[in-house]
Amino acid sequence: MTVPYLQIDNLTKSFGDLVLFENISFGIAEGQRVGLIAKNGSGKTTLLNIIAGKEGYDSGSIVFRRDLRVDYLEQDPQYPEELTVLEACFHHGNSTVELIKEYERCMETEGHPGLEDLLVRMDHEKAWEYEQKAKQILSQLKIRNFDQKVKQLSGGQLKRVALANALITEPELLILDEPTNHLDLDMTEWLEDYLRRTNLSLLMVTHDRYFLDRVCSEIIEIDNRQVYQYKGNYSYYLEKRQERIDAKSVEIERANNLYRTELDWMRRMPQARGHKARYREEAFYELEKVAKQRLRNDNVKLEVKASYIGSKIFEADHLFKSFGDLKILDDFSYIFSRYEKMGIVGNNGTGKSTFIKILMGQVQPDSGTVDIGETVRFGYYSQDGLQFDEQMKVIDVIQDIAEVIELGNGKKLTASQFLQHFLFTPETQHSYVYKLSGGERRRLYLCTVLMRNPNFLVLDEPTNDLDIITLNVLEEYLQNFKGCVIVVSHDRYFMDKVVDHLMVFNGQGDIRDFPGNYSDYRDWKEVKAQKEKEAEKPQEEKTARVRLNDKRKMSFKEKREFEQLEKDIAELESEKAQIEELLCSGTLSVDELTEKSKRLPEVNDLIDEKTMRWLELSEIES
Repeated sequence: MTVPYLQIDNLTKSFGDLVLFENISFGIAEGQRVGLIAKNGSGKTTLLNIIAGKEGYDSGSIVFRRDLRVDYLEQDPQYPEELTVLEACFHHGNSTVELIKEYERCMETEGHPGLEDLLVRMDHEKAWEYEQKAKQILSQLKIRNFDQKVKQLSGGQLKRVALANALITEPELLILDEPTNHLDLDMTEWLEDYLRRTNLSLLMVTHDRYFLDRVCSEIIEIDNRQVYQYKGNYSYYLEKRQERIDAKSVEIERANNLYRTELDWMRRMPQARGHKARYREEAFYELEKVAKQRLRNDNVKLEVKASYIGSKIFEADHLFKSFGDLKILDDFSYIFSRYEKMGIVGNNGTGKSTFIKILMGQVQPDSGTVDIGETVRFGYYSQDGLQFDEQMKVIDVIQDIAEVIELGNGKKLTASQFLQHFLFTPETQHSYVYKLSGGERRRLYLCTVLMRNPNFLVLDEPTNDLDIITLNVLEEYLQNFKGCVIVVSHDRYFMDKVVDHLMVFNGQGDIRDFPGNYSDYRDWKEVKAQKEKEAEKPQEEKTARVRLNDKRKMSFKEKREFEQLEKDIAELESEKAQIEELLCSGTLSVDELTEKSKRLPEVNDLIDEKTMRWLELSEIES
């Protein structure tokens, strides 16, 4: 029988009266790629810390296969500030680094005791190549200044250094806690591709659902202190989880019906309970446990009414902003439309958050103006907005903003009822802020933003540290939100569900407006890159700007073509959707199936071709 890499049996962990999980058991075998899912506050990070030996537990056992190479990427890695990037790679206490230190001590000791054994171990762990391998992986992660101090690194750069640390030793089991937090989209996709190509066994927590879907082959869910395992990716998990919930609902309903009958018998037959029907009495109490179960409703019902917003939103007019040689905005102009939902993407350091702060009036542009409409009422969710008084109770944080929240149509919610919609139980509401997990604090912060009835939401990395359940409902809320939205996010799934178009920050003030969601943009980039590769003579890509004063105007013929392209693309998208629906329906004959299968790639090619031409024309001033 194959020995599992990791076996956990009957593990229990609690903090005082709060039980996170109880008697949970699961194992990870060679080649398994496991995603761990649970609500914020259910103990995901605590479980990973326990497995990594960084935290204790109440009872149970954790057993690793002997001599297994394990590494752990923490959610918020920390290093001494004065270390350089390369020194940080040697600061991490993995087995290879410890072996190198042991070898260096041996060489400094007279007689070099144990050198022969050390040389064999150094060869076995490939320790001679450690520094070169570190530099290679750091370079792949776009960290090339190896002498830069840790204190000078951004959050994204620090996460990449820690990620390099975890990958250098080529562990057999890699444990990852929110690996995509603070990573830009390019780095997330690089990591996704890297993990898919290696033979690593994985246990990871992440809210990135595309990442889960493409990397993991199994999902473990912690729900109501218990563990449920699903042998499939995230899409399979969603399907099977719903089946489990439906089956549980049926079980509870049946138990309730029988419970009412048995309860009546218990009340009518007091003497029978004394002797002959003891078994029935015991069965009654077991039945009562099932009947009184309640499936916790995890839907965060964000039904707060948006206040009225007029036709004038805001206008950015000829904005310039630089920090030394780094350009953020270079003659940027834009008129925001009513009910518009814009996504902002770009690599770290291209100025996304600075741009948001300029719009919010927190940072002043070097020149240019931002004119905001009188009815605009911002709700701003920032990366550094978690500034609560640690000694306040959760309910007090909300009541300091309002005792009652207006929902419209004469409906109201008290602060306590509002918090319950955000999964804060009455017990948690009267707990102190310092006791909340990172994800629960994020959820509380989101609560304080939305309850003010904004009509223009500006969300800067709202998905970091939020659990998937909260993200699903936040997405639904934003889709139905009767106001304007700007979202800065590295969460591809979230962007696909929420935004109408993207503002792409390419760096040095190069900002482009893309008509579609992130998956559309990624597909377009791949098509564009392929066409450039196939071209005999690579042409320098013309730098496009958003509403800049280009010299050439669009001709009448080009205007007509531009308008027709919009109609053609819409019709082709509709045809594509119809074909895909028919192909999945199971109602087509063999001939029809063949015909539709041939037509679908043709439609896709036409959409790509016309979209490329639309983008070319959109860069010309009308």
